Amino acid sequence: MIDLVIVALASGLAGFVDAVVGGGGLVLVPALFATYPTAVPATLFGTNKGGAIWGTAWAAVQFARRVTLARATMAWGMAGALIGSFGGAYAVTLVSAGPLKRALPFVLLAILVYTVARKHLGRDHTPRLQGHAESRAAGLIGLAIGFYDGFFGPGTGSFFVFLFVRILGYDFLHASAAAKRLNTATNFAALVLFAWTGHVWWHIAAVLAVANVLGSLLGTRLALARGAGFVRVVFIVVVSALILKTAYDAFFPH
Repeated sequence: MIDLVIVALASGLAGFVDAVVGGGGLVLVPALFATYPTAVPATLFGTNKGGAIWGTAWAAVQFARRVTLARATMAWGMAGALIGSFGGAYAVTLVSAGPLKRALPFVLLAILVYTVARKHLGRDHTPRLQGHAESRAAGLIGLAIGFYDGFFGPGTGSFFVFLFVRILGYDFLHASAAAKRLNTATNFAALVLFAWTGHVWWHIAAVLAVANVLGSLLGTRLALARGAGFVRVVFIVVVSALILKTAYDAFFPH
C-alpha cells in the first residue's frame, strides 16, 4: 500500500510539472523504478504512460478553452507527433539509443543557455508563420520530436515548447498549450504499443491517472493565471533538472 502512495504522490507532482511545461517523466519514471526495482523496465514505462496521458490530455483540454490556437496547425502537429512516435518506437527495436543518450545533456544545455541569454524569448506571442506554412512547420516539429519521444523520450514536452517558441514565435504560454496536444498524441502512440505487448499495470496506472489529473489541474490553473513569464521560469528549472538527470544517466550508469 505504501508503494502505491509513493508513486501516486510522484504522479501528482509529475502532472503539475507536465501541465506547466512538460517533463513530468523526470519525476514519475525514477519513482516507479525506485519503488518497483525488480519490475521489467518496459512495464514501468508502459505504466507511466498509462497514468501520465490522462493528466496531459486534461491539461490540453483546459488550455484549449483559454488559449486560442489554429486548429489546422494543431491537427498537423498532432498527426506528425503520432506518426513520429510510432516510427521512433519501431526504430529503437533496430538500433541503440546510446549515442543519443550521451548527446542529450549537451543539447539540453544549449537550449538552456540560449533561453537564459535571450531574456525576452517567449514573453510575447508574435507568430512568425501563417496558414499552411505554420501548419507544415507544426507537422514537422511533431514528426521530429514525436520520433524522439518514441525512440528515447526524456524532455519531450520541453523540446516541443522550445521549438514552438523559437521557430513559430509563440510565447511560452501558447507554446505550452500546443505542446500538451502534441504530447498527448505521442503518449497515446506509446501507450498503444505498450498495451499491445502487455506492458501496462492497469491497476496501478488507474491510481496514477487520478493523481496525475489532480496535479495537472493545479499546474494548468497556475500557468493560465500567471502567464508566459511563469511558464518560462518553470521551463528553465525543468530543463536544468533534465540536464543533471540525463547527464547522470548517460555517464554514470547504474
